[in-house]
Amino acid sequence: MSDTLFEDYPINLTAVDISPYKAGNTGVDYITTFDSGAPGLHVMISAILHGNEISGAITLDHLLKRDVRPLAGKLSFAFANPEAYLAFDPNNPWASRYIDEDMNRVWSEDVLESERTSLELERARQMRPIIDQVDMLLDLHSLEHSIPAMMMAGGHAKGQQLSKDLATPKFVILDRGHSTGKRLRDYGEFDDPMSGRIALLFEAGQHWEEDSEIISIDMALRFLKLFGTIDLDTLMDDHLELSEDQNLIEITHPITIATDDFRWADDFTGLECFQDAGSLIGWDGDKEICTPYNDCILIMPNSNLHKGGTAVRLGKQIN
Repeated sequence: MSDTLFEDYPINLTAVDISPYKAGNTGVDYITTFDSGAPGLHVMISAILHGNEISGAITLDHLLKRDVRPLAGKLSFAFANPEAYLAFDPNNPWASRYIDEDMNRVWSEDVLESERTSLELERARQMRPIIDQVDMLLDLHSLEHSIPAMMMAGGHAKGQQLSKDLATPKFVILDRGHSTGKRLRDYGEFDDPMSGRIALLFEAGQHWEEDSEIISIDMALRFLKLFGTIDLDTLMDDHLELSEDQNLIEITHPITIATDDFRWADDFTGLECFQDAGSLIGWDGDKEICTPYNDCILIMPNSNLHKGGTAVRLGKQIN
């Protein structure tokens, strides 16, 4: 992956050493499960599906170093793509998003059970038996651009309600995923509206901003407390302020790139709102890409533009 496509953001976080967690205790490297011995949910916090999103690794390291243990049920910590994370180079920070393929696009049963192979796919297959035991999953990520944190809550009411129960962040995105493959958040029963198993994907802010570390740790603590996994008031000096109101944004149009020549009309970073339908946002070859309705919001415009990938998702506020 070339880093010439991306804006040059400074590296204000330091990647932590995850080698002490390699052995784990589950038979799968870099996954550790603690069992309280008391009835309760199996809660997991996962991180670094993308190797350059280091705030998630910092969060798991923070919790493990402080001996966080479940009061009820089970608690698992998963460093999902350690090979990509270990390849992180501050001098070329975009290059270690993955090794062979995006690990957050391989989580469909058809792909997992196929004859395809890649480093990320083999790692997902290793993780799968443990993921199949998890009731509540928080998958920690971060963002390409410097915009506020967002919760990617999925397309079902259960994800929206869980985001509401957490009461933060301000922006909650109701989305159905990507055409290029299923995310961990959408794997199996997590994507079944009738199942009680729920997964959320949390975007903690720009990859290497100092605030992304603080926000990621805070969300992890809130998630664990919500399910009674821990009862500590805080493991930090302060919690962040709760959002007074959450903005629910429903994704209506994922824009999949059809040509080898996609260009943006401006330097978009995300959460831009276009008042008028028909506003030009870019070109896919000779085709103009315009907003389909009034008050259209751009969600996570991509700088890594390639045919078949997602350029951006278009959404509308519904509350």
